[in-house]
Amino acid sequence: MSYQLQEINRRIDQDVKGFLEACDAQYANKVSQAADTILNNLSTSPIVLLSGPSGSGKTTTALKIEEELEKRGVLSHTISMDNYFKTLNPKTVPRTKDGSIDFESPLCMDMDLLNDHFAKLSRGETIIVPRFEFARQMRNDRLGEPLRLKKNEVAIFEGIHALNDECAGRNPDATCLYISARSNVVEGEDLRFKGTWMRLTRRAVRDYNFRGTGVAETLDMWANVRRGEKLYISPFKHRANYIFDSSLPYEVSVMKNYAMPLLEAVPQENVRRKELLELIDGFQGFHPIDPELVPPASLIREFIGGGIYDYS
Repeated sequence: MSYQLQEINRRIDQDVKGFLEACDAQYANKVSQAADTILNNLSTSPIVLLSGPSGSGKTTTALKIEEELEKRGVLSHTISMDNYFKTLNPKTVPRTKDGSIDFESPLCMDMDLLNDHFAKLSRGETIIVPRFEFARQMRNDRLGEPLRLKKNEVAIFEGIHALNDECAGRNPDATCLYISARSNVVEGEDLRFKGTWMRLTRRAVRDYNFRGTGVAETLDMWANVRRGEKLYISPFKHRANYIFDSSLPYEVSVMKNYAMPLLEAVPQENVRRKELLELIDGFQGFHPIDPELVPPASLIREFIGGGIYDYS
């Protein structure tokens, strides 16, 4: 799927608020369809596995599905699979070809514990959801919280490796969802803005705003992130019972306000200057949208802030 730049700009000039509302309504419909998929499988399994690459909006989407299910009388619990990271041993940790730690690898996850928890939750037993402290790079089970699923309750586990062989592959009854910003923006037949650029922009803006990471550092990490996606995430999307396209037609026009100053401030000697210039050029031609117009419940708020959801 792709969006036409001319149509985006026309909708912005004609009725920008109506344009945002229509795009968000389309996304809400996708959330509703995902909830349908989960409910149709609830008698088989209370486990939902939500996967997708970096910058896809997994967390917000999981929370929106949670809201939709609760409207229908089904209590939901969203759990970040990041909390199932192992406390890494430098001697056994997976590494890339250059010898650096491969944080994208599923071998960094405690898959045995995850699968044990899936089985216990399915049987109505209590688990202790662990807590991973990223500042200390270690799992602290003392901070874990108990969880037990009652009748008509589901647990949504969201993470990049949710559909991996060692996760979804060992739990074939679970409902599997996959999400990514998949649509390009074109001008006629010419590619104007790649779907992968949308995810890179989301990550760069979020990292700068909330994680203290500069755009240059995000660009340096992006090649390894994309390597991990191709190895560990995309090959398993065929397992999904439902696939989301999380791109929003209006988002490039919103992100332009945040991304352009950050990108233009990257020093010219940066080794990824060519990729940077391509991304800067990609924003040209999009009419800007004032971020103040973005609704608090929008998916984009996960990356620019000011939303209604708690991401802590």
